[in-house]
Amino acid sequence: MRNIALRLSYDGTNYHGWQTQKDDVTVQETVERALAKIVKHPVHVTGCGRTDAGVHALRYCANFRTDGTIPIDRVPLALNARLPGDIAVSDAVEVAEDFNAIGSCLQKEYIYRLHNSRLRDPFLDRGSCFYPQTLDTDRMAAAAAAFVGTHDFAAVRSVGTETKTTVRTVHWCRVDRQGDLITVAVCADGFLYNMVRAIVGTLVYASYGKLEPEDIPGLLEAGDRRLTGPTMPPQGLYMHRVWYDGPAGAMMAP
Repeated sequence: MRNIALRLSYDGTNYHGWQTQKDDVTVQETVERALAKIVKHPVHVTGCGRTDAGVHALRYCANFRTDGTIPIDRVPLALNARLPGDIAVSDAVEVAEDFNAIGSCLQKEYIYRLHNSRLRDPFLDRGSCFYPQTLDTDRMAAAAAAFVGTHDFAAVRSVGTETKTTVRTVHWCRVDRQGDLITVAVCADGFLYNMVRAIVGTLVYASYGKLEPEDIPGLLEAGDRRLTGPTMPPQGLYMHRVWYDGPAGAMMAP
């Protein structure tokens, strides 16, 4: 049985997240149906993370097992011929039997895009959060730095999926502005439900003084979701980078 890892990207606007659900169209279900047509048997695809409804992926990893004989270099072409235009596979590689897209992942980076302008841009509507109130990126960056390190992140976690612990290690949390587009990048060993969107909401609160950057450590220690910023809309969020050892790591590299 071959174990094949895929590198793919998708616009999540038309999907109810990655994970297959009973009554909603998802990215996982769409990819599995396309793969089944190629390898001629039902396929289960394991993704590197559970992106929510409306969330996008610029670089996403998934793996599946098959006894099909399709050459590895033909997999992206065959899949893309059967996928809708908002999902694309850019590479495929054979990996070790024990490789698992989520379990073998070393760290992930999400980015969140804010269109900070008084005027809307129709070409950014599906891929960023329109935020017309002026944002202070210096204050946002100061608040972002306080999230770096190993902390209990219950204060920026929405109720949803169960997890054994709410402790995570954030490797970096950065704020960058290019014209009207503000990008927040968060890299960690793992993420809680809505964690990045809640972090960005907290940075927005810090931007206009609803809380101070130096308040962040105390808010994390308190662990009270009600004291931090709002959960930002999904369309600004992207899975951006995923790290692995071995062949999958080489495939996923920028």
